[in-house]
Amino acid sequence: MDQPRSAPEAGDGTARDKTPRTERGRRTLRKLLDAAAIEFGERGFHEASISAITRRAGTALGSFYTYFDSKDEIFRALVRYMSEQLRDYVTPVVQAAPDGIAAERIGLESFLRFVREHKEIYRIIDEAEFVDYASYRRHYETTVARVRQRLEAGAARGELRADVGEVHAWAIGGMNVFLGMRYGLWDEGVDIEEIARIANDLLANGLAKKD
Repeated sequence: MDQPRSAPEAGDGTARDKTPRTERGRRTLRKLLDAAAIEFGERGFHEASISAITRRAGTALGSFYTYFDSKDEIFRALVRYMSEQLRDYVTPVVQAAPDGIAAERIGLESFLRFVREHKEIYRIIDEAEFVDYASYRRHYETTVARVRQRLEAGAARGELRADVGEVHAWAIGGMNVFLGMRYGLWDEGVDIEEIARIANDLLANGLAKKD
């Protein structure tokens, strides 16, 4: 069984800064996080092990402790890492959208593609609720904050209703999470663009019957 180690300390008694300072170190850190995503995604937090992560990463066990002190610590870092990966995947295409409504359609399309490429994200984020609740909550709060920023920017440009805010952002975030589960995680046979078109029509026109 992997045993946690206490955090190494610098000579002045403060915790050592484990941020990699070289490109090689950054590559090793990414390899460990990518391997952890597969390990946690396949086996879950409790069955995953540090030794299995390092084997998947092709690194020495000692390399793990250069960057992390425990399985819990790499799990917390992984939640943040995957949240940042999702942000970096979606943000550029959303920023290129012609207007606020189109931005939400394009954002959902990108999210569904990300989920199909990284199915482990759902298991990891779901487990975070019980393993590290602060990371779990931070993931959703920061994700929805980006939605709210997009909506408010669209309102400021006159493209969306003026009263858009937190509730609207959480409603869109919740819709995207469940569409991602249904059509990103469970069913890859459905056309992503069609799913995003239907959801976007709901945002633009609502459910009320048209005359």
